Amino acid sequence: MMNSNKSKLLVFLCIAFISFIILTDRVEARPLDYNGGVMNEYTYEEVFFLESYPITFSGKPVVTERIAKDKITTTYRFNLTSKSGDKLVRNVVYETALDNRTDKGQTTSQTTVKSYTEKVTTTTNTIFTLDDIQFTHSTVIDHRAASDFYSGDLIATKRYIVTRPSIPLAADELITVHMTGRNVGYENFWGATETQIIDYEIIGNNGTTLVTSKVSDSTTKKLEYRQHDPTLSSFTGGHIIIVNSDMVSKYTYSYPYYLRNGSFDLSKQNTPTLQRLVVPKFLDLTNHWAKDSIEKLYSIGVFDDSSVKFMPGEIMTRYDFTIGVLKAVDTRVTESTTKKTSTKSIFKDVSAKDKGYMYIESAVNQGIINGFTAELFKPDDPLTRAQAAAVLVRALGMEGRAPASAYSKFADDRSIPAWARNSAYVANELGIIHGDANRRFNAQQHLTRAEASAMLQRFVDFLEDDLQKNYRDDVLNLN
Repeated sequence: MMNSNKSKLLVFLCIAFISFIILTDRVEARPLDYNGGVMNEYTYEEVFFLESYPITFSGKPVVTERIAKDKITTTYRFNLTSKSGDKLVRNVVYETALDNRTDKGQTTSQTTVKSYTEKVTTTTNTIFTLDDIQFTHSTVIDHRAASDFYSGDLIATKRYIVTRPSIPLAADELITVHMTGRNVGYENFWGATETQIIDYEIIGNNGTTLVTSKVSDSTTKKLEYRQHDPTLSSFTGGHIIIVNSDMVSKYTYSYPYYLRNGSFDLSKQNTPTLQRLVVPKFLDLTNHWAKDSIEKLYSIGVFDDSSVKFMPGEIMTRYDFTIGVLKAVDTRVTESTTKKTSTKSIFKDVSAKDKGYMYIESAVNQGIINGFTAELFKPDDPLTRAQAAAVLVRALGMEGRAPASAYSKFADDRSIPAWARNSAYVANELGIIHGDANRRFNAQQHLTRAEASAMLQRFVDFLEDDLQKNYRDDVLNLN
């Protein structure tokens, strides 16, 4: 699992070499500690396997975090009990050192244990006391405009002394637990998922017990429409954001000595939260095929047109689409505090005083879109399908996912510009861009505002749904 401080790493994402930096209200997801447990706002549960049979513990832990420069300190305090009266007390302090590589757009972290105490007392009066722990966990986070992606690995060894006071002259036993694991995850405005898989090898006097825990914490934002039932009203309905979060865990275990094996499934769900959004009132969308996509994007602030007409058949400009992509992932642009903000525009045809200028500069500096020349952005030029594909895939940071000899499966693949071919391939594979009825990509075709809206909506759907399925369901084999 990635350490629980991972979500705090975004505090350190400041791109010092550009005039404006990107800040995003990212959703968080993070399994608790490294024991396969699940938690909601009321209860935490985990399964303990050092005894000759599994014990399920529950309770409500206390978690605190402290950030100081490039170090995060996280403290866990567990005071858990089982239904039969067994007790688990665990106090842990982790320290995470951060190395923010702004030149790479990445952050690496190294987590170690500062202090760790643990004591488990069973109803049979067997006491398991942690004697020593060796622990290391390292992660890498790739910061992209639309989402952060990360991966980590951990290795640990824990040694317990087992005493049985109720058995006269019973010798103490030594149990050693070897842990190896990995975690993967992503975070963006529309969702976050972290999945952790850890293998435990528990070695004691009665042989070796094997345990695997697979746990995933996931938070998603869903954009749904709510009908307004009264007929005598100024509007017929509107959209709402529903935030759901849950944890699922599966333990599989084998006690060869006792000829016992099996599995446990745990899950906890938090109470959803709701946010009503503004109601669009465009008069030119009645029965329009893209009405739903346009109104969704307007509700979340991608479009801020004050007019009562959206003009879906008009051409989408490079300027509006670029700003729309950044707003779709809730990117906020603020002046950098590490370098004096430039008062001069990077382009001659976009004023630094323009209300959307900061989005344009940030998008260019992040490599999401390029100017036509070093001096001209051409903000009012029509947006082509090739340009749209490139912008969306670069925002995800996935242009490198295309194979070396990428063939997009479009009938007119050879007419796709070389600079857009990888993006066209990836966008099609992700379901963000489709071909026409004749399987043509039509790279140079200009997008209407309706077509661009539908494309942006599929981009948001990918961030909402597809990433969660890939990072949780696919990794945990839930499909």
